[in-house]
Amino acid sequence: MFRGVFEHQIDGKGRTSFPARLRETLVGAYDERLIVTTALDACLHAYPVREWEALETALARRSPMEPGVKQLMRLYVAPAQECPLDKLGRVLVPPSLRAHAQLEKDVIWAGMVTVIELWSRAGWDKAQADARTEAQSADVQRVLMELRQS
Repeated sequence: MFRGVFEHQIDGKGRTSFPARLRETLVGAYDERLIVTTALDACLHAYPVREWEALETALARRSPMEPGVKQLMRLYVAPAQECPLDKLGRVLVPPSLRAHAQLEKDVIWAGMVTVIELWSRAGWDKAQADARTEAQSADVQRVLMELRQS
């Protein structure tokens, strides 16, 4: 499982170090390949290839005529690109993906169980502020209760 928040920088070529802790999990449970795609938020999602393939398989079972499926494919699957770690443990983030998340200098990697988010520093700060505002919502409380009971 991926967890933790890690601050890094991205260079002008779009390379950023993949956090060592996350790399240990990636290499230990998967391999050194990531599929990176645009998220519905102003960030990127990075999946181990096996997790991404499971998501694609589940999505392929759905009808593209079903509400939301075609849009999800266009917004999430179509922009996805394989971004392997190089020998120095860096990820090269393609320009189109960098533009979506507004990645320029300071970036945040956030482990989110089976997916990893990649944010700009400003985007992460806003997302955290929004999450704290919503933390007392009935939905958050319901999920916590369900998790404690399972």
